[in-house]
Amino acid sequence: MNNPTPSQIKKARKDAGLTQTAAAELIYKSCRAWQQYEKGDRAMDAALFELFLLKLERLR
Repeated sequence: MNNPTPSQIKKARKDAGLTQTAAAELIYKSCRAWQQYEKGDRAMDAALFELFLLKLERLR
């Protein structure tokens, strides 16, 4: 898996119905870091995105 694009990150969060703050808390990051991931100012590692997706599955 490659690093996710900002649009993939935003889509995954919105599809889950989460705020940026709630999404960031799931992966132990700040809301500011999450905002940077979605804007493309900071790259999210593929492993971190995978953790986010796995935690979403657990919440369902």
